[in-house]
This record gives sequence, C-alpha cells and structure tokens, in this order.
Amino acid sequence: MEGFTVALFIWTLVSPSSSSNSKAWPTHTVCREGNLEVFYQSCDPLQDFGFSADQCSKHLKPKLNIRFGMILREDIKELFLDIALFTKGSSILNFSYPICEEDLPKFSFCGRRKGEQIYYAGPINNPGFEIFEGEYQVLLELYNENRSTVACANATIICS
Repeated sequence: MEGFTVALFIWTLVSPSSSSNSKAWPTHTVCREGNLEVFYQSCDPLQDFGFSADQCSKHLKPKLNIRFGMILREDIKELFLDIALFTKGSSILNFSYPICEEDLPKFSFCGRRKGEQIYYAGPINNPGFEIFEGEYQVLLELYNENRSTVACANATIICS
C-alpha cells in the first residue's frame, strides 16, 4: 500500500494539470548585463529544461559556451533544431540545423533514449554577429527523427 501511495504522489507531481487555469513554466534568465537581456520560457506543456550562456554581450563571439540539461521524453537517434526569429510581429529569420544525425553524431548525447538525462556544457559554433538594438522573439524547437518535440522554448532578447 505504501508503494502505491508513493507512486500516486509522484504521478500527481509530474502529470500535467487538467484544469483550465494551469500555470505556464517559469521564465528563466539566460543573461542580463549592460544593455542586453535574454530570457526564455519552455513552450512544451509537459517539461521544462535548463539553459545558460557564459557570454552576455551585444557582440556575439563565434564560439559561445553554453550549458543545457534535461531529461528526455523521446529517443533521439536524430535531433534537429529549428529557430524562428521575429521582431515587431514580422519574421526575419528561419533556420534549421541537424544536431544529431544517425551517421554523424556531433555530441555525446546523440543516440540517448527516453528517460535518460542529457547535459551539454561547452562551446557551440556560430558565425559571430552583433545584436542590433530592439526587442526580438525567438521560437526554438528541438525535435527527433519522428518530428516529436524534445524541447521547445519561447525566448525574448532585448537590446538597448
């Protein structure tokens, strides 16, 4: 009976609320320094994740050190990232990038299975650019080979 009570308690904690006034995931601050502020909120109704960046500058360097961690709800034989950038309601960039391909795994977490944790701390390569003054909304979606969402975030970048 005690095992059933513990299982019911854990299920209550991790299951999504069916009420219409359920709360969204908290907003996380990636960085806030000088005239740049970056924050995000998970748009996956079932799961939140952690992300941080070592640099908080309007001049984004080509190698940016990040940290990302989560528990997988889906297998990731292949993993893809879609990025959509908006400002003032207009789309200004759409980008897709393969992170894990079956024949070309780029990271140690490629091939992980549902229930396993992924954690990455290290550099990511990007072209390096300056973030122009303004407010930007970014939709980021990680999905696997079956197009199942692995992680999703709505991010806001404010540069003044």
